[in-house]
Amino acid sequence: MRIFLLVAGVLSLIVSVFMALVSNAHLGFFLHVILSVFVILYAVFYRKIPRKIHIIAGTLCLILICFSLFLGIYGNINTADYTEDVVIVLGAGIRGEEVGAHLARRLDTAADYLSRNPDAVVIVCGGLGAGELITEAEAMARYLIRYGISPERIIKEDRSTSTYENLTFAREILNEYFPNGFRAVLVTNDFHIYRAVSLARRAGLYVNRLGASTPLSALPANYLREMTAILNMWLFGHS
Repeated sequence: MRIFLLVAGVLSLIVSVFMALVSNAHLGFFLHVILSVFVILYAVFYRKIPRKIHIIAGTLCLILICFSLFLGIYGNINTADYTEDVVIVLGAGIRGEEVGAHLARRLDTAADYLSRNPDAVVIVCGGLGAGELITEAEAMARYLIRYGISPERIIKEDRSTSTYENLTFAREILNEYFPNGFRAVLVTNDFHIYRAVSLARRAGLYVNRLGASTPLSALPANYLREMTAILNMWLFGHS
């Protein structure tokens, strides 16, 4: 067990540092580094740790695994029926003017949906973040146009700075665009689906869901960050 933990911790640390260097930095990468260092130290001092601490650590590990499994399963149970009026694509950080890997997967999923439902329009959500040269919505629109989606099918929500604002501002725009009501499908990465759907309900949107996959190397950081965000949402209602 000690050797297994040591190897797992070192490999995890290497992955966490590499991903932090090549991706937009966020809390999840910091948590991933801390967890990796903790596992390495735990392995080093494994024989000196009391049995009670082993039990507590094992229980916490089991909770994290179960929480992650719930998010992964929920995020991959898609309820889209491909007759919705609009696809809502939530924003994520971009680098300069280019979308990152997570956002690209959301947009690929949305583009596939739009090809299967040619009557639907899409609203891309996201304002201007730190280090970004254009709004996330603009970068997303450009990506979809390069994909072959007609600009006439794309609506931009470019003021939001959080998931809740994504959804609130999108609802305001869509209420004007569809005065007689609309059916929507929400697209984001699988780990983000649960919180996004929960916040959509708070924003007055009742949506079907369509989860985009997450790169394997980015799973630990994003699931750690998302679990923290969900606890924050449950306890304080923050988005």
